[in-house]
Amino acid sequence: MINVNLRPNLKRKRAGSPLKGIGEAVRGLGTRIKDPMLLVAVLSCVGVAGFLGFVMVSTTRELAALEPQLEQTRAEHKRFKAFLTEKRHQELIRDSLVAQIGVIRTVDGDRYVWPHLLDEVTKALPAYTWLVDMGTAAPAAAPVAADSGAAAPVHVPVSFTLNGRTVDIQAYTRFLRQLEASPWVTEVTPVSAQTVIEKERPVTAFTIRATFQQADSAYIRTVPLSQSVR
Repeated sequence: MINVNLRPNLKRKRAGSPLKGIGEAVRGLGTRIKDPMLLVAVLSCVGVAGFLGFVMVSTTRELAALEPQLEQTRAEHKRFKAFLTEKRHQELIRDSLVAQIGVIRTVDGDRYVWPHLLDEVTKALPAYTWLVDMGTAAPAAAPVAADSGAAAPVHVPVSFTLNGRTVDIQAYTRFLRQLEASPWVTEVTPVSAQTVIEKERPVTAFTIRATFQQADSAYIRTVPLSQSVR
């Protein structure tokens, strides 16, 4: 491109640097501000403003970086809160069932004492031996729980007596040994044994006192109430 100077008597001004004006403005400001403390205060304000801007930008970046972690933590909190709520609900159901089972055990605790006794006495009874009567030796106390919140009643031992007859004295001693071997019967004590005449023949009349006790769970066998028939 060709430039033509239409005013040859005037010299073209050189283009100045853009920073030259800023430098002159600063020098002019320095000449106008005569108090050095004021200048220090202005520079301090500028520095503090710059520092606060830097801190704000840094904090904003850190907050943006921590936002996903915050959302993940909130989701975990909701999940664990739902889990704890369900756990407390299941514990309430468990406590309710335990209380109901405790009431049932309190009601049915001694209901099957005599069926157990009759079953054990029948198993121990040898041949050529029979019973005349069977009953309690003393009134049995009602089951008493250790406290109101006990899950199972305290089983009070039941003392009972057996009156029977046998035609063989060895069967009588065998009956005593088999009763003592039962896990449901304890404190087997022979009270009396004498010969009597029944139906024109001599027999041995005996009386035995014993105590019923709750057997260990290893000796308890359960069977279903009903079975399907094919």
